[in-house]
Formats: sequence, structure tokens, C-alpha cells
Amino acid sequence: MNCLKLKPHSFVRGIVGLATLTVGQCSALRAQSTVRPTMTMSSPHQPETEMQAVLDQHAQLGGKPIPTLTPVEARKQPSPADAVKALLKSRGQSTEPEKVGDLDNRSIAGPAGKIKIRVYTPQGDGPFPVILYFHGGGFVFADLDTYDSSPRALANAAQAVVVSSHYRQGPEHKFPAAHDDAFAAYQWTLAHTAEIKGDARRIAVAGESAGGNLATSVCIRARDLGVPLPVHQLLVYPVTDSKTDTPSYVENAEAKPLNKPLMEWFFKYAAEPGDATNPKLAVLRTPDFAGLPPATIITAQIDPLRSEGEAYAKKLQAAGVPVVYRNYDGVTHEFFGMGAVLPQAKEAVAFAAEQLRKAFLPPAPKRGQFSPPKF
Repeated sequence: MNCLKLKPHSFVRGIVGLATLTVGQCSALRAQSTVRPTMTMSSPHQPETEMQAVLDQHAQLGGKPIPTLTPVEARKQPSPADAVKALLKSRGQSTEPEKVGDLDNRSIAGPAGKIKIRVYTPQGDGPFPVILYFHGGGFVFADLDTYDSSPRALANAAQAVVVSSHYRQGPEHKFPAAHDDAFAAYQWTLAHTAEIKGDARRIAVAGESAGGNLATSVCIRARDLGVPLPVHQLLVYPVTDSKTDTPSYVENAEAKPLNKPLMEWFFKYAAEPGDATNPKLAVLRTPDFAGLPPATIITAQIDPLRSEGEAYAKKLQAAGVPVVYRNYDGVTHEFFGMGAVLPQAKEAVAFAAEQLRKAFLPPAPKRGQFSPPKF
């Protein structure tokens, strides 16, 4: 795992040049992991043992190569989440989801109809901070059920209400449909925190993969429209550009479960050709990053999106936005929600929750400002 802390206004000489390496945490995590001597993917990096077990189980589920399918067919294929459940079952372990205090399925008004959301509430009375979470799936497939484990884990680890929001998907609804729905979900969250035991002053956004793209696009749109900003953005292996020639794309062109052909397939159905470089979709091309919320960015070593996650961290940092970035070695895209089997996923969730809890703290009093004691 590469553990990097990016601080505003430091001299930029590559991602490592701007970082502080937390050696103890990296060493501790590596000590938990072992590496298989062989691999089943075209990549210079080797998956950690449990990661390889998930990949092997996913292959055994018999899914077809998604780039050869239509979106309708692709939506029927087994997901990495299915592989985790199958692996647990094969080991005689429980497949029950992590428990939360309460779970509520709802529908909210969107720009083109109802948007499905799922509200995860931790144990307690609140008011809690709130995390608006967007799932992955390349803007084409997956839903609230596919990405159920991450919101549960974040709700408990961050002690926050998590609002997991669905959104319209391509090719039926191409860009900017998903982005419009995501911003509508953010506006709903701002206006309805009280009814979900939330605190309107402490709202963060989060997302995985395509959901990471939606989360940071919400921040950019809120800034540009003068809407109250989230206090933090958690971006887990986010899609930030449409380029497919970065170092991590070259290294992981045939990786599993995400690779270059699949990303090109996603963009084919998620956006019109002329939209692929639109800064509202390819957020790495945004002209100005100043004034955006502090960010936590997490990437995976065996993932074509790793380089653009790093690049987005650099862009934010160069604009004076506080950023903490970590890359996890030996794991692939989708690892974050695999805490039931992967130590790295548990560590990543704990790390993300720590950053969120810090962001949810009230601001420190300014020098000379009196803070009366509370009784």
C-alpha cells in the first residue's frame, strides 16, 4: 500500500514528492498480506492471496465478457459482490450483510422522475453527520443492491447516516442524466437531513468508480452554483477522465474485473462521442479546482483507473485543496466493498471513516475567539 498525504502549497514534483509516507501503517498492512507466485491476469502486479481468491471465484461464476454484450445482457452478469458471497458460502461463512441501526428504502423526486435511495442509519439517536454515496457500474449497470456493503460499512465506521443514491444509466439515459440525478440527490439531502436524523452542517459526498465521478461533479456544480458545499469528498478509484493511455491503463489493460476494453465499452454507452472530453464528465479537465471541498482519494494498484485517481489528487492539491491519497497494493478495482474477505478493504474503510470523522468535527475557534464551556 502506498500511503500519501498531500498538503496544500507544497512544491509539486510528482505524487511522491508531495507526500508524507506513513511507513508504519503500510508495513503493518503488508505484514497481513501474502502474494501468490502466479497470476491469472495481464498485469505487472500480483494480487494478494484473498484478492486472487475473489477473482478465481468470480471466474467460476461463469460470467461472459461484458464488452461482447449489450447493456441489457451485461446487467445480468455476476458481479464481484456476487463472487464475495459465493466465496464466503464455499468457506461455510455467513453471507449476511453487516448490520446497521436502520435501513429505509425510499424514492425522491429527480429531474426526470423518481430516484431510488437507500438510507442507512447507525445505532443511536443522532443527529448524525450525513454521507451521500453514489455506487459504481460505469454509468451503465449496477444498483443499490450491488453496492450495499460499502454504505453499511461507512455508516458504522464513520457513525454517519449514509444516503445511497441510484441514478439514470446509459444507454437509455446518457450523460448528463446520471450527473443531473446526482445533484438532485444532493439537493434533496441538504433539504431533508432532519427527517433522516442528520445534521445539515455536516454533509459529505462519497462514491466508487463512476460514483466517485458523480461525487466530485456534485462538488464542482455546487461550487459553481453557489450551493452549500459538502464538508468532504471521498473518492474511491474515481473515473476522472476518458483517456485510456495512462500508465495504469497500459499496466492493467487486461486486468479483472475492470480493464481497458470494459472502460471503452462503458463510455460507448454512457455518453455521446463528443461528451467524452466534457469537463463535467471528464472532471480531470475542469478549468479550475480552487474552492472545492477537502478530499480523500483511494486507488487500487491493479486497476486501470489508478493513474487518473493520482492525477486528480495532484490537480486538487495544486489548487490549494487539502487532499489525502492512498493506493492499496495487491488489490483490484472493486476491492473497497470486500471487507468480508479482504483485510485491505477493512483498512481502507477504516481510513476513509477516519478522514470523514475529522471532516465532521466542528471548526476550531479562531485565535482570540472565546468558546464558552458547555454544561
